[in-house]
Amino acid sequence: MAVVLAALIAGTGLVAGAAVAALRLTAPPERTGLLRDALAGVAATLPQGWSAGSVAPVTGFTSVVRDERGALVMARPVPGPVTDVRKATAEAAELYSRLLLNGDRVSVVDDRKTADGHTRALRAEYKDVVNRPAFLRVMLVTRTDRSVLLVGLLQPEDDSRRQALDEVMTSVR
Repeated sequence: MAVVLAALIAGTGLVAGAAVAALRLTAPPERTGLLRDALAGVAATLPQGWSAGSVAPVTGFTSVVRDERGALVMARPVPGPVTDVRKATAEAAELYSRLLLNGDRVSVVDDRKTADGHTRALRAEYKDVVNRPAFLRVMLVTRTDRSVLLVGLLQPEDDSRRQALDEVMTSVR
């Protein structure tokens, strides 16, 4: 009888442990902060390791968030109406790739319509041995009253950091 009772207790413990592990593995990432930009009219949830900065490194942007390893996302309002969202996004991507990437080879890795605008992502490669590839995503969020431009930058680029950057940018509301 004691052996059966011990087996039941052990089995219950294993099931409970497996349930806790499954919940932790499938739980959404922990949110640690919130960005509110009244001038651009946006808010974003920030994953663990990201925080709001005080001043954006590029003039004209009204807010910035960074991760612990130097990735950043900046936001700014777009003056006036945007008639061609895809063209405006492409032009902004070209401008910010020249200002921020300065790559020897820059290629478009994503260009698509989003639910509320358009996004374009670029990857820069460098011939020197010091600089590793960089990633730039430009997203134009269109609204009825005004539009917002988001610029995200990673250097060096890697898939997990790119996912975190995209998560921050798509959380903007």
